[in-house]
Amino acid sequence: MIGVDRTISLFSAEATGPGLADLAGLLCCQGQITGFGRTAARLTVVVEQAWRARVLARECRGRGADAQVAVADCGRPQVRTSFRVDLLGLADRWLRPGCTGPAEQDSGKAVPGGFRLSGAMLRMWALAAGRPEPGGYLLGLDPMAPLMHEELAAALAPLGVQARLLGPKAEAPGLRVTGRRRLDGLLELIGEAPAGAEDVWPELPPVGERRPVRTEGEPRRAGREESPLQYLLEAVG
Repeated sequence: MIGVDRTISLFSAEATGPGLADLAGLLCCQGQITGFGRTAARLTVVVEQAWRARVLARECRGRGADAQVAVADCGRPQVRTSFRVDLLGLADRWLRPGCTGPAEQDSGKAVPGGFRLSGAMLRMWALAAGRPEPGGYLLGLDPMAPLMHEELAAALAPLGVQARLLGPKAEAPGLRVTGRRRLDGLLELIGEAPAGAEDVWPELPPVGERRPVRTEGEPRRAGREESPLQYLLEAVG
């Protein structure tokens, strides 16, 4: 990853100390919250790689929530907290009325009203479901919470990180961040990669690098950085 000197942003992960509120970033992706009556709640995240579970468990413990790494019923690694009283607030904010957690193909989650994404939340999101791709970075979304996707894209905009929602033909839902300026802003927000996560942290493309060709599943929409002439050049190769 290219090193870049930067001052600490007001919204960056380093701007404030780590806290339980940061764990909301895990609910922006495939993380699930389950309530136990009105006494406690548990946070669970199933991930693709074992190292993600280990890093997330360490990050959770650093925020005061003891978490353990295990194997989910589907066979993939997972990190899970115990049922905790101090996670009730997270469950109250993120679960829809009448829902106590995921069921069937419904996560039971909804983006809270007035939700404001922080760099620390975004850091947890990247650790659980982020990965670089040619010319950009992809933040995974929860396939069991499709109604959250547009709202989460909108939540990124105030941080200066505009992202594009992948189209319906994509293998999995996600938000794509492209452009050197946006990727630099994303890096400023999430901070340095923790040990073990360097390979999935955003990378800045070289100055003057051509934008990547649109991939299958991504809708084509013109913007300030994409002109009809660029589309024509892509089409003719």
